[in-house]
Amino acid sequence: MSIPHVDVKAQYAPLIPKLQDAFARTLETGRFIFGPEVEAFEREAASLLGVQETVSCANGTDAIVLVLDAMEIGPGDEVICPSFTFYATAEAIARRGATPVFADIDPVSLNLDQAEVERKLTKQTKAIMPVHLFGRPAPDLSGFGLPVIEDAAQAFGAGGIATSVVSTFSFFPTKNLFALGDGGLIAVNDAELARRIRMLRFHGSESKKEFVYVGYNSRLDALQASFLRIFLEHIADWNRQRRDAAARYGELLDGLVETPADDPGHVYHMYCVRSPERDRLAAALQDADIGFAVYYQPPLHLQPALRFLGHAEGDFPETEKASRENLCLPLWAGITEEQQAEVVSVLKRASELVRS
Repeated sequence: MSIPHVDVKAQYAPLIPKLQDAFARTLETGRFIFGPEVEAFEREAASLLGVQETVSCANGTDAIVLVLDAMEIGPGDEVICPSFTFYATAEAIARRGATPVFADIDPVSLNLDQAEVERKLTKQTKAIMPVHLFGRPAPDLSGFGLPVIEDAAQAFGAGGIATSVVSTFSFFPTKNLFALGDGGLIAVNDAELARRIRMLRFHGSESKKEFVYVGYNSRLDALQASFLRIFLEHIADWNRQRRDAAARYGELLDGLVETPADDPGHVYHMYCVRSPERDRLAAALQDADIGFAVYYQPPLHLQPALRFLGHAEGDFPETEKASRENLCLPLWAGITEEQQAEVVSVLKRASELVRS
């Protein structure tokens, strides 16, 4: 049985008639940039997230850069973030001329370790950027008295997200809430910050005539907004299906590998297990034509572009161990019990071969 790592089409296929209607509606309006579809999506997303307002943009990376710029974080400033995450987290910080300061992760949650964050604080620390990794909410880091910029790219709809001043999201097609292209969103509970972000995403202007900031051209197009409005209606159910599938994996795997703890609010963007025999298990899945993913190897502190930070192997032991051991199994809203059983069957056979 061939099984993909993520089957996005299985999620949107039942909605194709509605998506076609949305496409036709957008064509009829002739409004392809900003306009009523984008405005409606921003209102509906804010309502679902429980925040004052949201600001859409071109992608999740731009969302982080826009927030950092709006907060005037730049050269000489430090932002604490994990090394066990996608490159965009640290890239956005470095792009602004600020310094990414890595902190090690908690080995169970794979999110930032609060004690490690505290250890990395300096007078130059201007913000903390936790990542809600694989859909699991990161710990509350607001107690340090610094702005918390939540990188929630993988966790739309998760519990505890978008409760800080600002959170960022990605709509890359594999995300829990996805576009049929690219897109991003910033959830904001500060009206002035939201105003600055809106100006920065459009060349630093509100009027097209007066340009107050040196900004960006980072806009969510109306067509993607019209699709996202449809998907918003299904995100709660899709996340429920992901949690149900995660629970099934936990029962089927039954101690075969280290499985993720089912924390409240976890929406399982990925189902990430851990094993010292990760590479052998991954090879078995590949031989069986079953999709999987191995993430953040090498982790960010060992990436060539970030060598200027001066890190070496061994600096973040939990991060490096997670990089060696993580294995993300097939998961999407709608994966069948039969598909999950086949994945686990392959892993069990491979594990028996390892033990023998």
